[in-house]
Amino acid sequence: MQSSPREACGIFGVFAPGEDVARVTFFGLFALQHRGQESAGIATTDGVTIALHADMGLVAQVFREGDLHRLRGPMAIGHTRYSTTGSSRLQNAQPIRVRGVHGELALGHNGNIINAVEWRKRLEAEWGCRFTTTTDSEVIAHLLANAPGEGWGERAAFVMRALVGAYSLVVLTPQVLLAIRDPLGVRPLCLGRFNGGWVVASETCALEHIGATFLREVEPGEVVQVNAPFPRTLYKAPAPRRSFCVFEFIYFSRPDSRIDGLLLYTARRRMGQELAREHPAGADLVIGVPDSSLPAAQGYAEASGIPYVEGLVKNRYVGRTFIQPDQRLREVGVRLKFNPLGEVLAGKRVVVVDDSIVRGTTTPHVVGLLRQAGAREVHMRITSPPICWPCPFGIDMATRRELIAAHKSVEEIRQAIGADSLGYLSLRGLYRALGLPRERFCDACFSGAYPVEVQLEMDKLALERE
Repeated sequence: MQSSPREACGIFGVFAPGEDVARVTFFGLFALQHRGQESAGIATTDGVTIALHADMGLVAQVFREGDLHRLRGPMAIGHTRYSTTGSSRLQNAQPIRVRGVHGELALGHNGNIINAVEWRKRLEAEWGCRFTTTTDSEVIAHLLANAPGEGWGERAAFVMRALVGAYSLVVLTPQVLLAIRDPLGVRPLCLGRFNGGWVVASETCALEHIGATFLREVEPGEVVQVNAPFPRTLYKAPAPRRSFCVFEFIYFSRPDSRIDGLLLYTARRRMGQELAREHPAGADLVIGVPDSSLPAAQGYAEASGIPYVEGLVKNRYVGRTFIQPDQRLREVGVRLKFNPLGEVLAGKRVVVVDDSIVRGTTTPHVVGLLRQAGAREVHMRITSPPICWPCPFGIDMATRRELIAAHKSVEEIRQAIGADSLGYLSLRGLYRALGLPRERFCDACFSGAYPVEVQLEMDKLALERE
């Protein structure tokens, strides 16, 4: 059951001579598990060869002590995946390891490449590359492993000129660890100090999880060599405009992460406060849909003066098992994920704060659950504007025809979900809450204003049809 857009992946890299880097990476990925639950992997190098272990499942399911013991050396990269290009199967698990004219490398990727099909055809026909996966990440890996240039900075510059789309990367060769971010800076990537070495991760929460100290964000269009006394910028592409995904603030990143110096918990609480000002409701209680919406629900309660309570309890392990429910349990539906607290809700007028409505298939079940639990009125409040456009930059957010807000008005959506009222945070209110200029962000899923020309109905499995 998908109630919100799904992110692509979490990436992690560490250079720390004398440390058990595989174990450090394991715990770094553990902190990034929310960014992908389909597969996980770690690659390390001893300076001569690259060792790799990857499999389907959660980080804690994929690795055992023996797996980590076999992954030796001073450098490692790791990846936890949710598929946005290529299906969810073992051959598509990352890091991906390839060999090219510059030797062997392993790569972990967060994002999505818009022109991956064209480049895969060229790499096969003109460069003789052989593909073993159906991901755009392998296209990046082969391109980088065979790119012209004297060093990794020049080769990465070639890759940046060739590719269109979003990519935050960790790249491992036997001698070098690289962190690379696309010129638009769509996906997050940060750099920190760790026990005499350096670490790079999708989010700052992963740095804190292992006891690293945040240094700075990797800049859009920057290629950083991490395995040096100090991180060294090998190349910096001119950035036409910064287009950081605003949904990282709304939903994707953990509330204990920081972006642009702003704690995500604080940002989401402010969104709830703005939402209360824009869409007040006569109600007795405010609840959030766990987990991402809880800070916003607290903010709504603070600004409205309506008490905040926990009205829904979430089973955090639904969707994280390969065992499928039988037909009877499927019919139970949303109850597998949420359980309402009837004694809290009975006879009450309830404001329910959630981060988004995508297809509009899950929200009616949540509303229905609350009514079954005795809620007298249910007022839905959403901390994002209506999602009207799909995302081609590494989010599984449905096609435009599946997005309920693309073809229904707010009133029609209210009727479809069965709520007594419905209010979305405006774009203006969103940026007031962030306190950051809109020009720095990509909000195309709300506005349709993409930072580059895109194909709206991209095929997630296009590379499997080649």
